Amino acid sequence: MKDDFVFVDEVVPGIRWDAKYATWDNFTGKPVDGYLVNRVVGTRAFCAALEKAREKAESLGFGLLLWDVYRPQRAVDCFMRWAEQPEDGRKKLRHYPNIDRPQMFEKGYVATKSGHSRGSTVDLTLYHLDTGELADMGGDHDVMDVVSHHGAAGITPEQEKNREHLCSIMVDSGFGSYEFEWWHYNLKNEPYPDTYFDFPIAGS
Repeated sequence: MKDDFVFVDEVVPGIRWDAKYATWDNFTGKPVDGYLVNRVVGTRAFCAALEKAREKAESLGFGLLLWDVYRPQRAVDCFMRWAEQPEDGRKKLRHYPNIDRPQMFEKGYVATKSGHSRGSTVDLTLYHLDTGELADMGGDHDVMDVVSHHGAAGITPEQEKNREHLCSIMVDSGFGSYEFEWWHYNLKNEPYPDTYFDFPIAGS
């Protein structure tokens, strides 16, 4: 692993994670290039800010569940190749019901150069500390649809409140939100704003 990058769970105790792109449970329907183990990796600066977010979430009765942090460039390249393949329908209804694969890039849901590859961007959600259940956000990870936008119409007051909790936790901890995805936050003072790394996520 590159210097200044660490396994997030080793530096931020108490976080949960489910690295979706290391599994079959993602919009491509199979593990993605560069994700050799189900772990999340980020910069030390990212982890320091995430620890603040964890403490703020805990004060509200929530924990943090991370889906993705550092994303190798080879994974982004894999997404681009996948988008060019014929539609098989396996993941469309769940992840991109109202658009075609190439429109993921056109509409800003997937980037050809992702902030994740710089090591300080995260996809995450909240869970209730008392029950372990995920907070109801009115949509799952990587639902590429207007329902995932901040301020989306058609979600319940509880779902909107949970999104607001997550947003306030992350913004107060030094992150910026992304208008099209309620789960996506980028560290404002990221240490590598112009570098897109490509080392794989490997190791125990």
